[in-house]
Amino acid sequence: MFDLKGKRALVTGSTQGIGLAIAKTLISAGADVFVHCSRDEEKAKRIKEEIGAFGFVAADLEKKDAVDRIFEATGEIDIVVSNASRQIRRPILEIETDEFESQVNINLRATLLLMEKYVPHMQKKGWGRFLSIGSVQEYKPHRDMAVYAATKSAISSLVVNLAKQVAKDGVTVNNLIPGVIDTPRNEAALSDSGYREAVMSGIPMGYAGVPEDCAAAALYLVSNEARYVTGSELVVDGGMRLL
Repeated sequence: MFDLKGKRALVTGSTQGIGLAIAKTLISAGADVFVHCSRDEEKAKRIKEEIGAFGFVAADLEKKDAVDRIFEATGEIDIVVSNASRQIRRPILEIETDEFESQVNINLRATLLLMEKYVPHMQKKGWGRFLSIGSVQEYKPHRDMAVYAATKSAISSLVVNLAKQVAKDGVTVNNLIPGVIDTPRNEAALSDSGYREAVMSGIPMGYAGVPEDCAAAALYLVSNEARYVTGSELVVDGGMRLL
């Protein structure tokens, strides 16, 4: 089960956290994986060597030509995991225009461009997987992350729309929804004991997940075992959305 030998994959934002765990897991299943980071090419190269990835690419998804640059480095891909995102904490009435545009461009626009660039090859081949990484904030938006939550909700709409159009071509399009995960992004906030206690009280399981929890779910969704799953959301949140 979960054999990805012969498949070529791209995981954006894969030099740390959830993206790194997904890249490692796909490699362990036999896929040839390209790792990606926004700016630090040396970091991407180092991670590629450390985890035995097939290739690496650095491109800032805030820039319009980033997806073209990524495609130049990878060529046609069978599995795309759109994981890279930007999250800016700011009360909704204080959001700056550049902060809004940055999150929209990296989270939403880049996801659409990745779809447009890579999915046509999947259709021609008759097999493909596009997996976006969403957020539990689609269900429970944080009061200081309104734009981030909005972009994730918009991506869910893109997923459903595209899934309908390419299902007949053997291509699945799904959305993985992490809850609170212990990653470098959340390290500072969760290091505050009072804040951490408050957050954990809103999770029925009572603890944060780890990146590997998401990686296991991602492996399922991009595998042949999930061939009949498309336009779906798989929530990995310890039940957080239920409260």
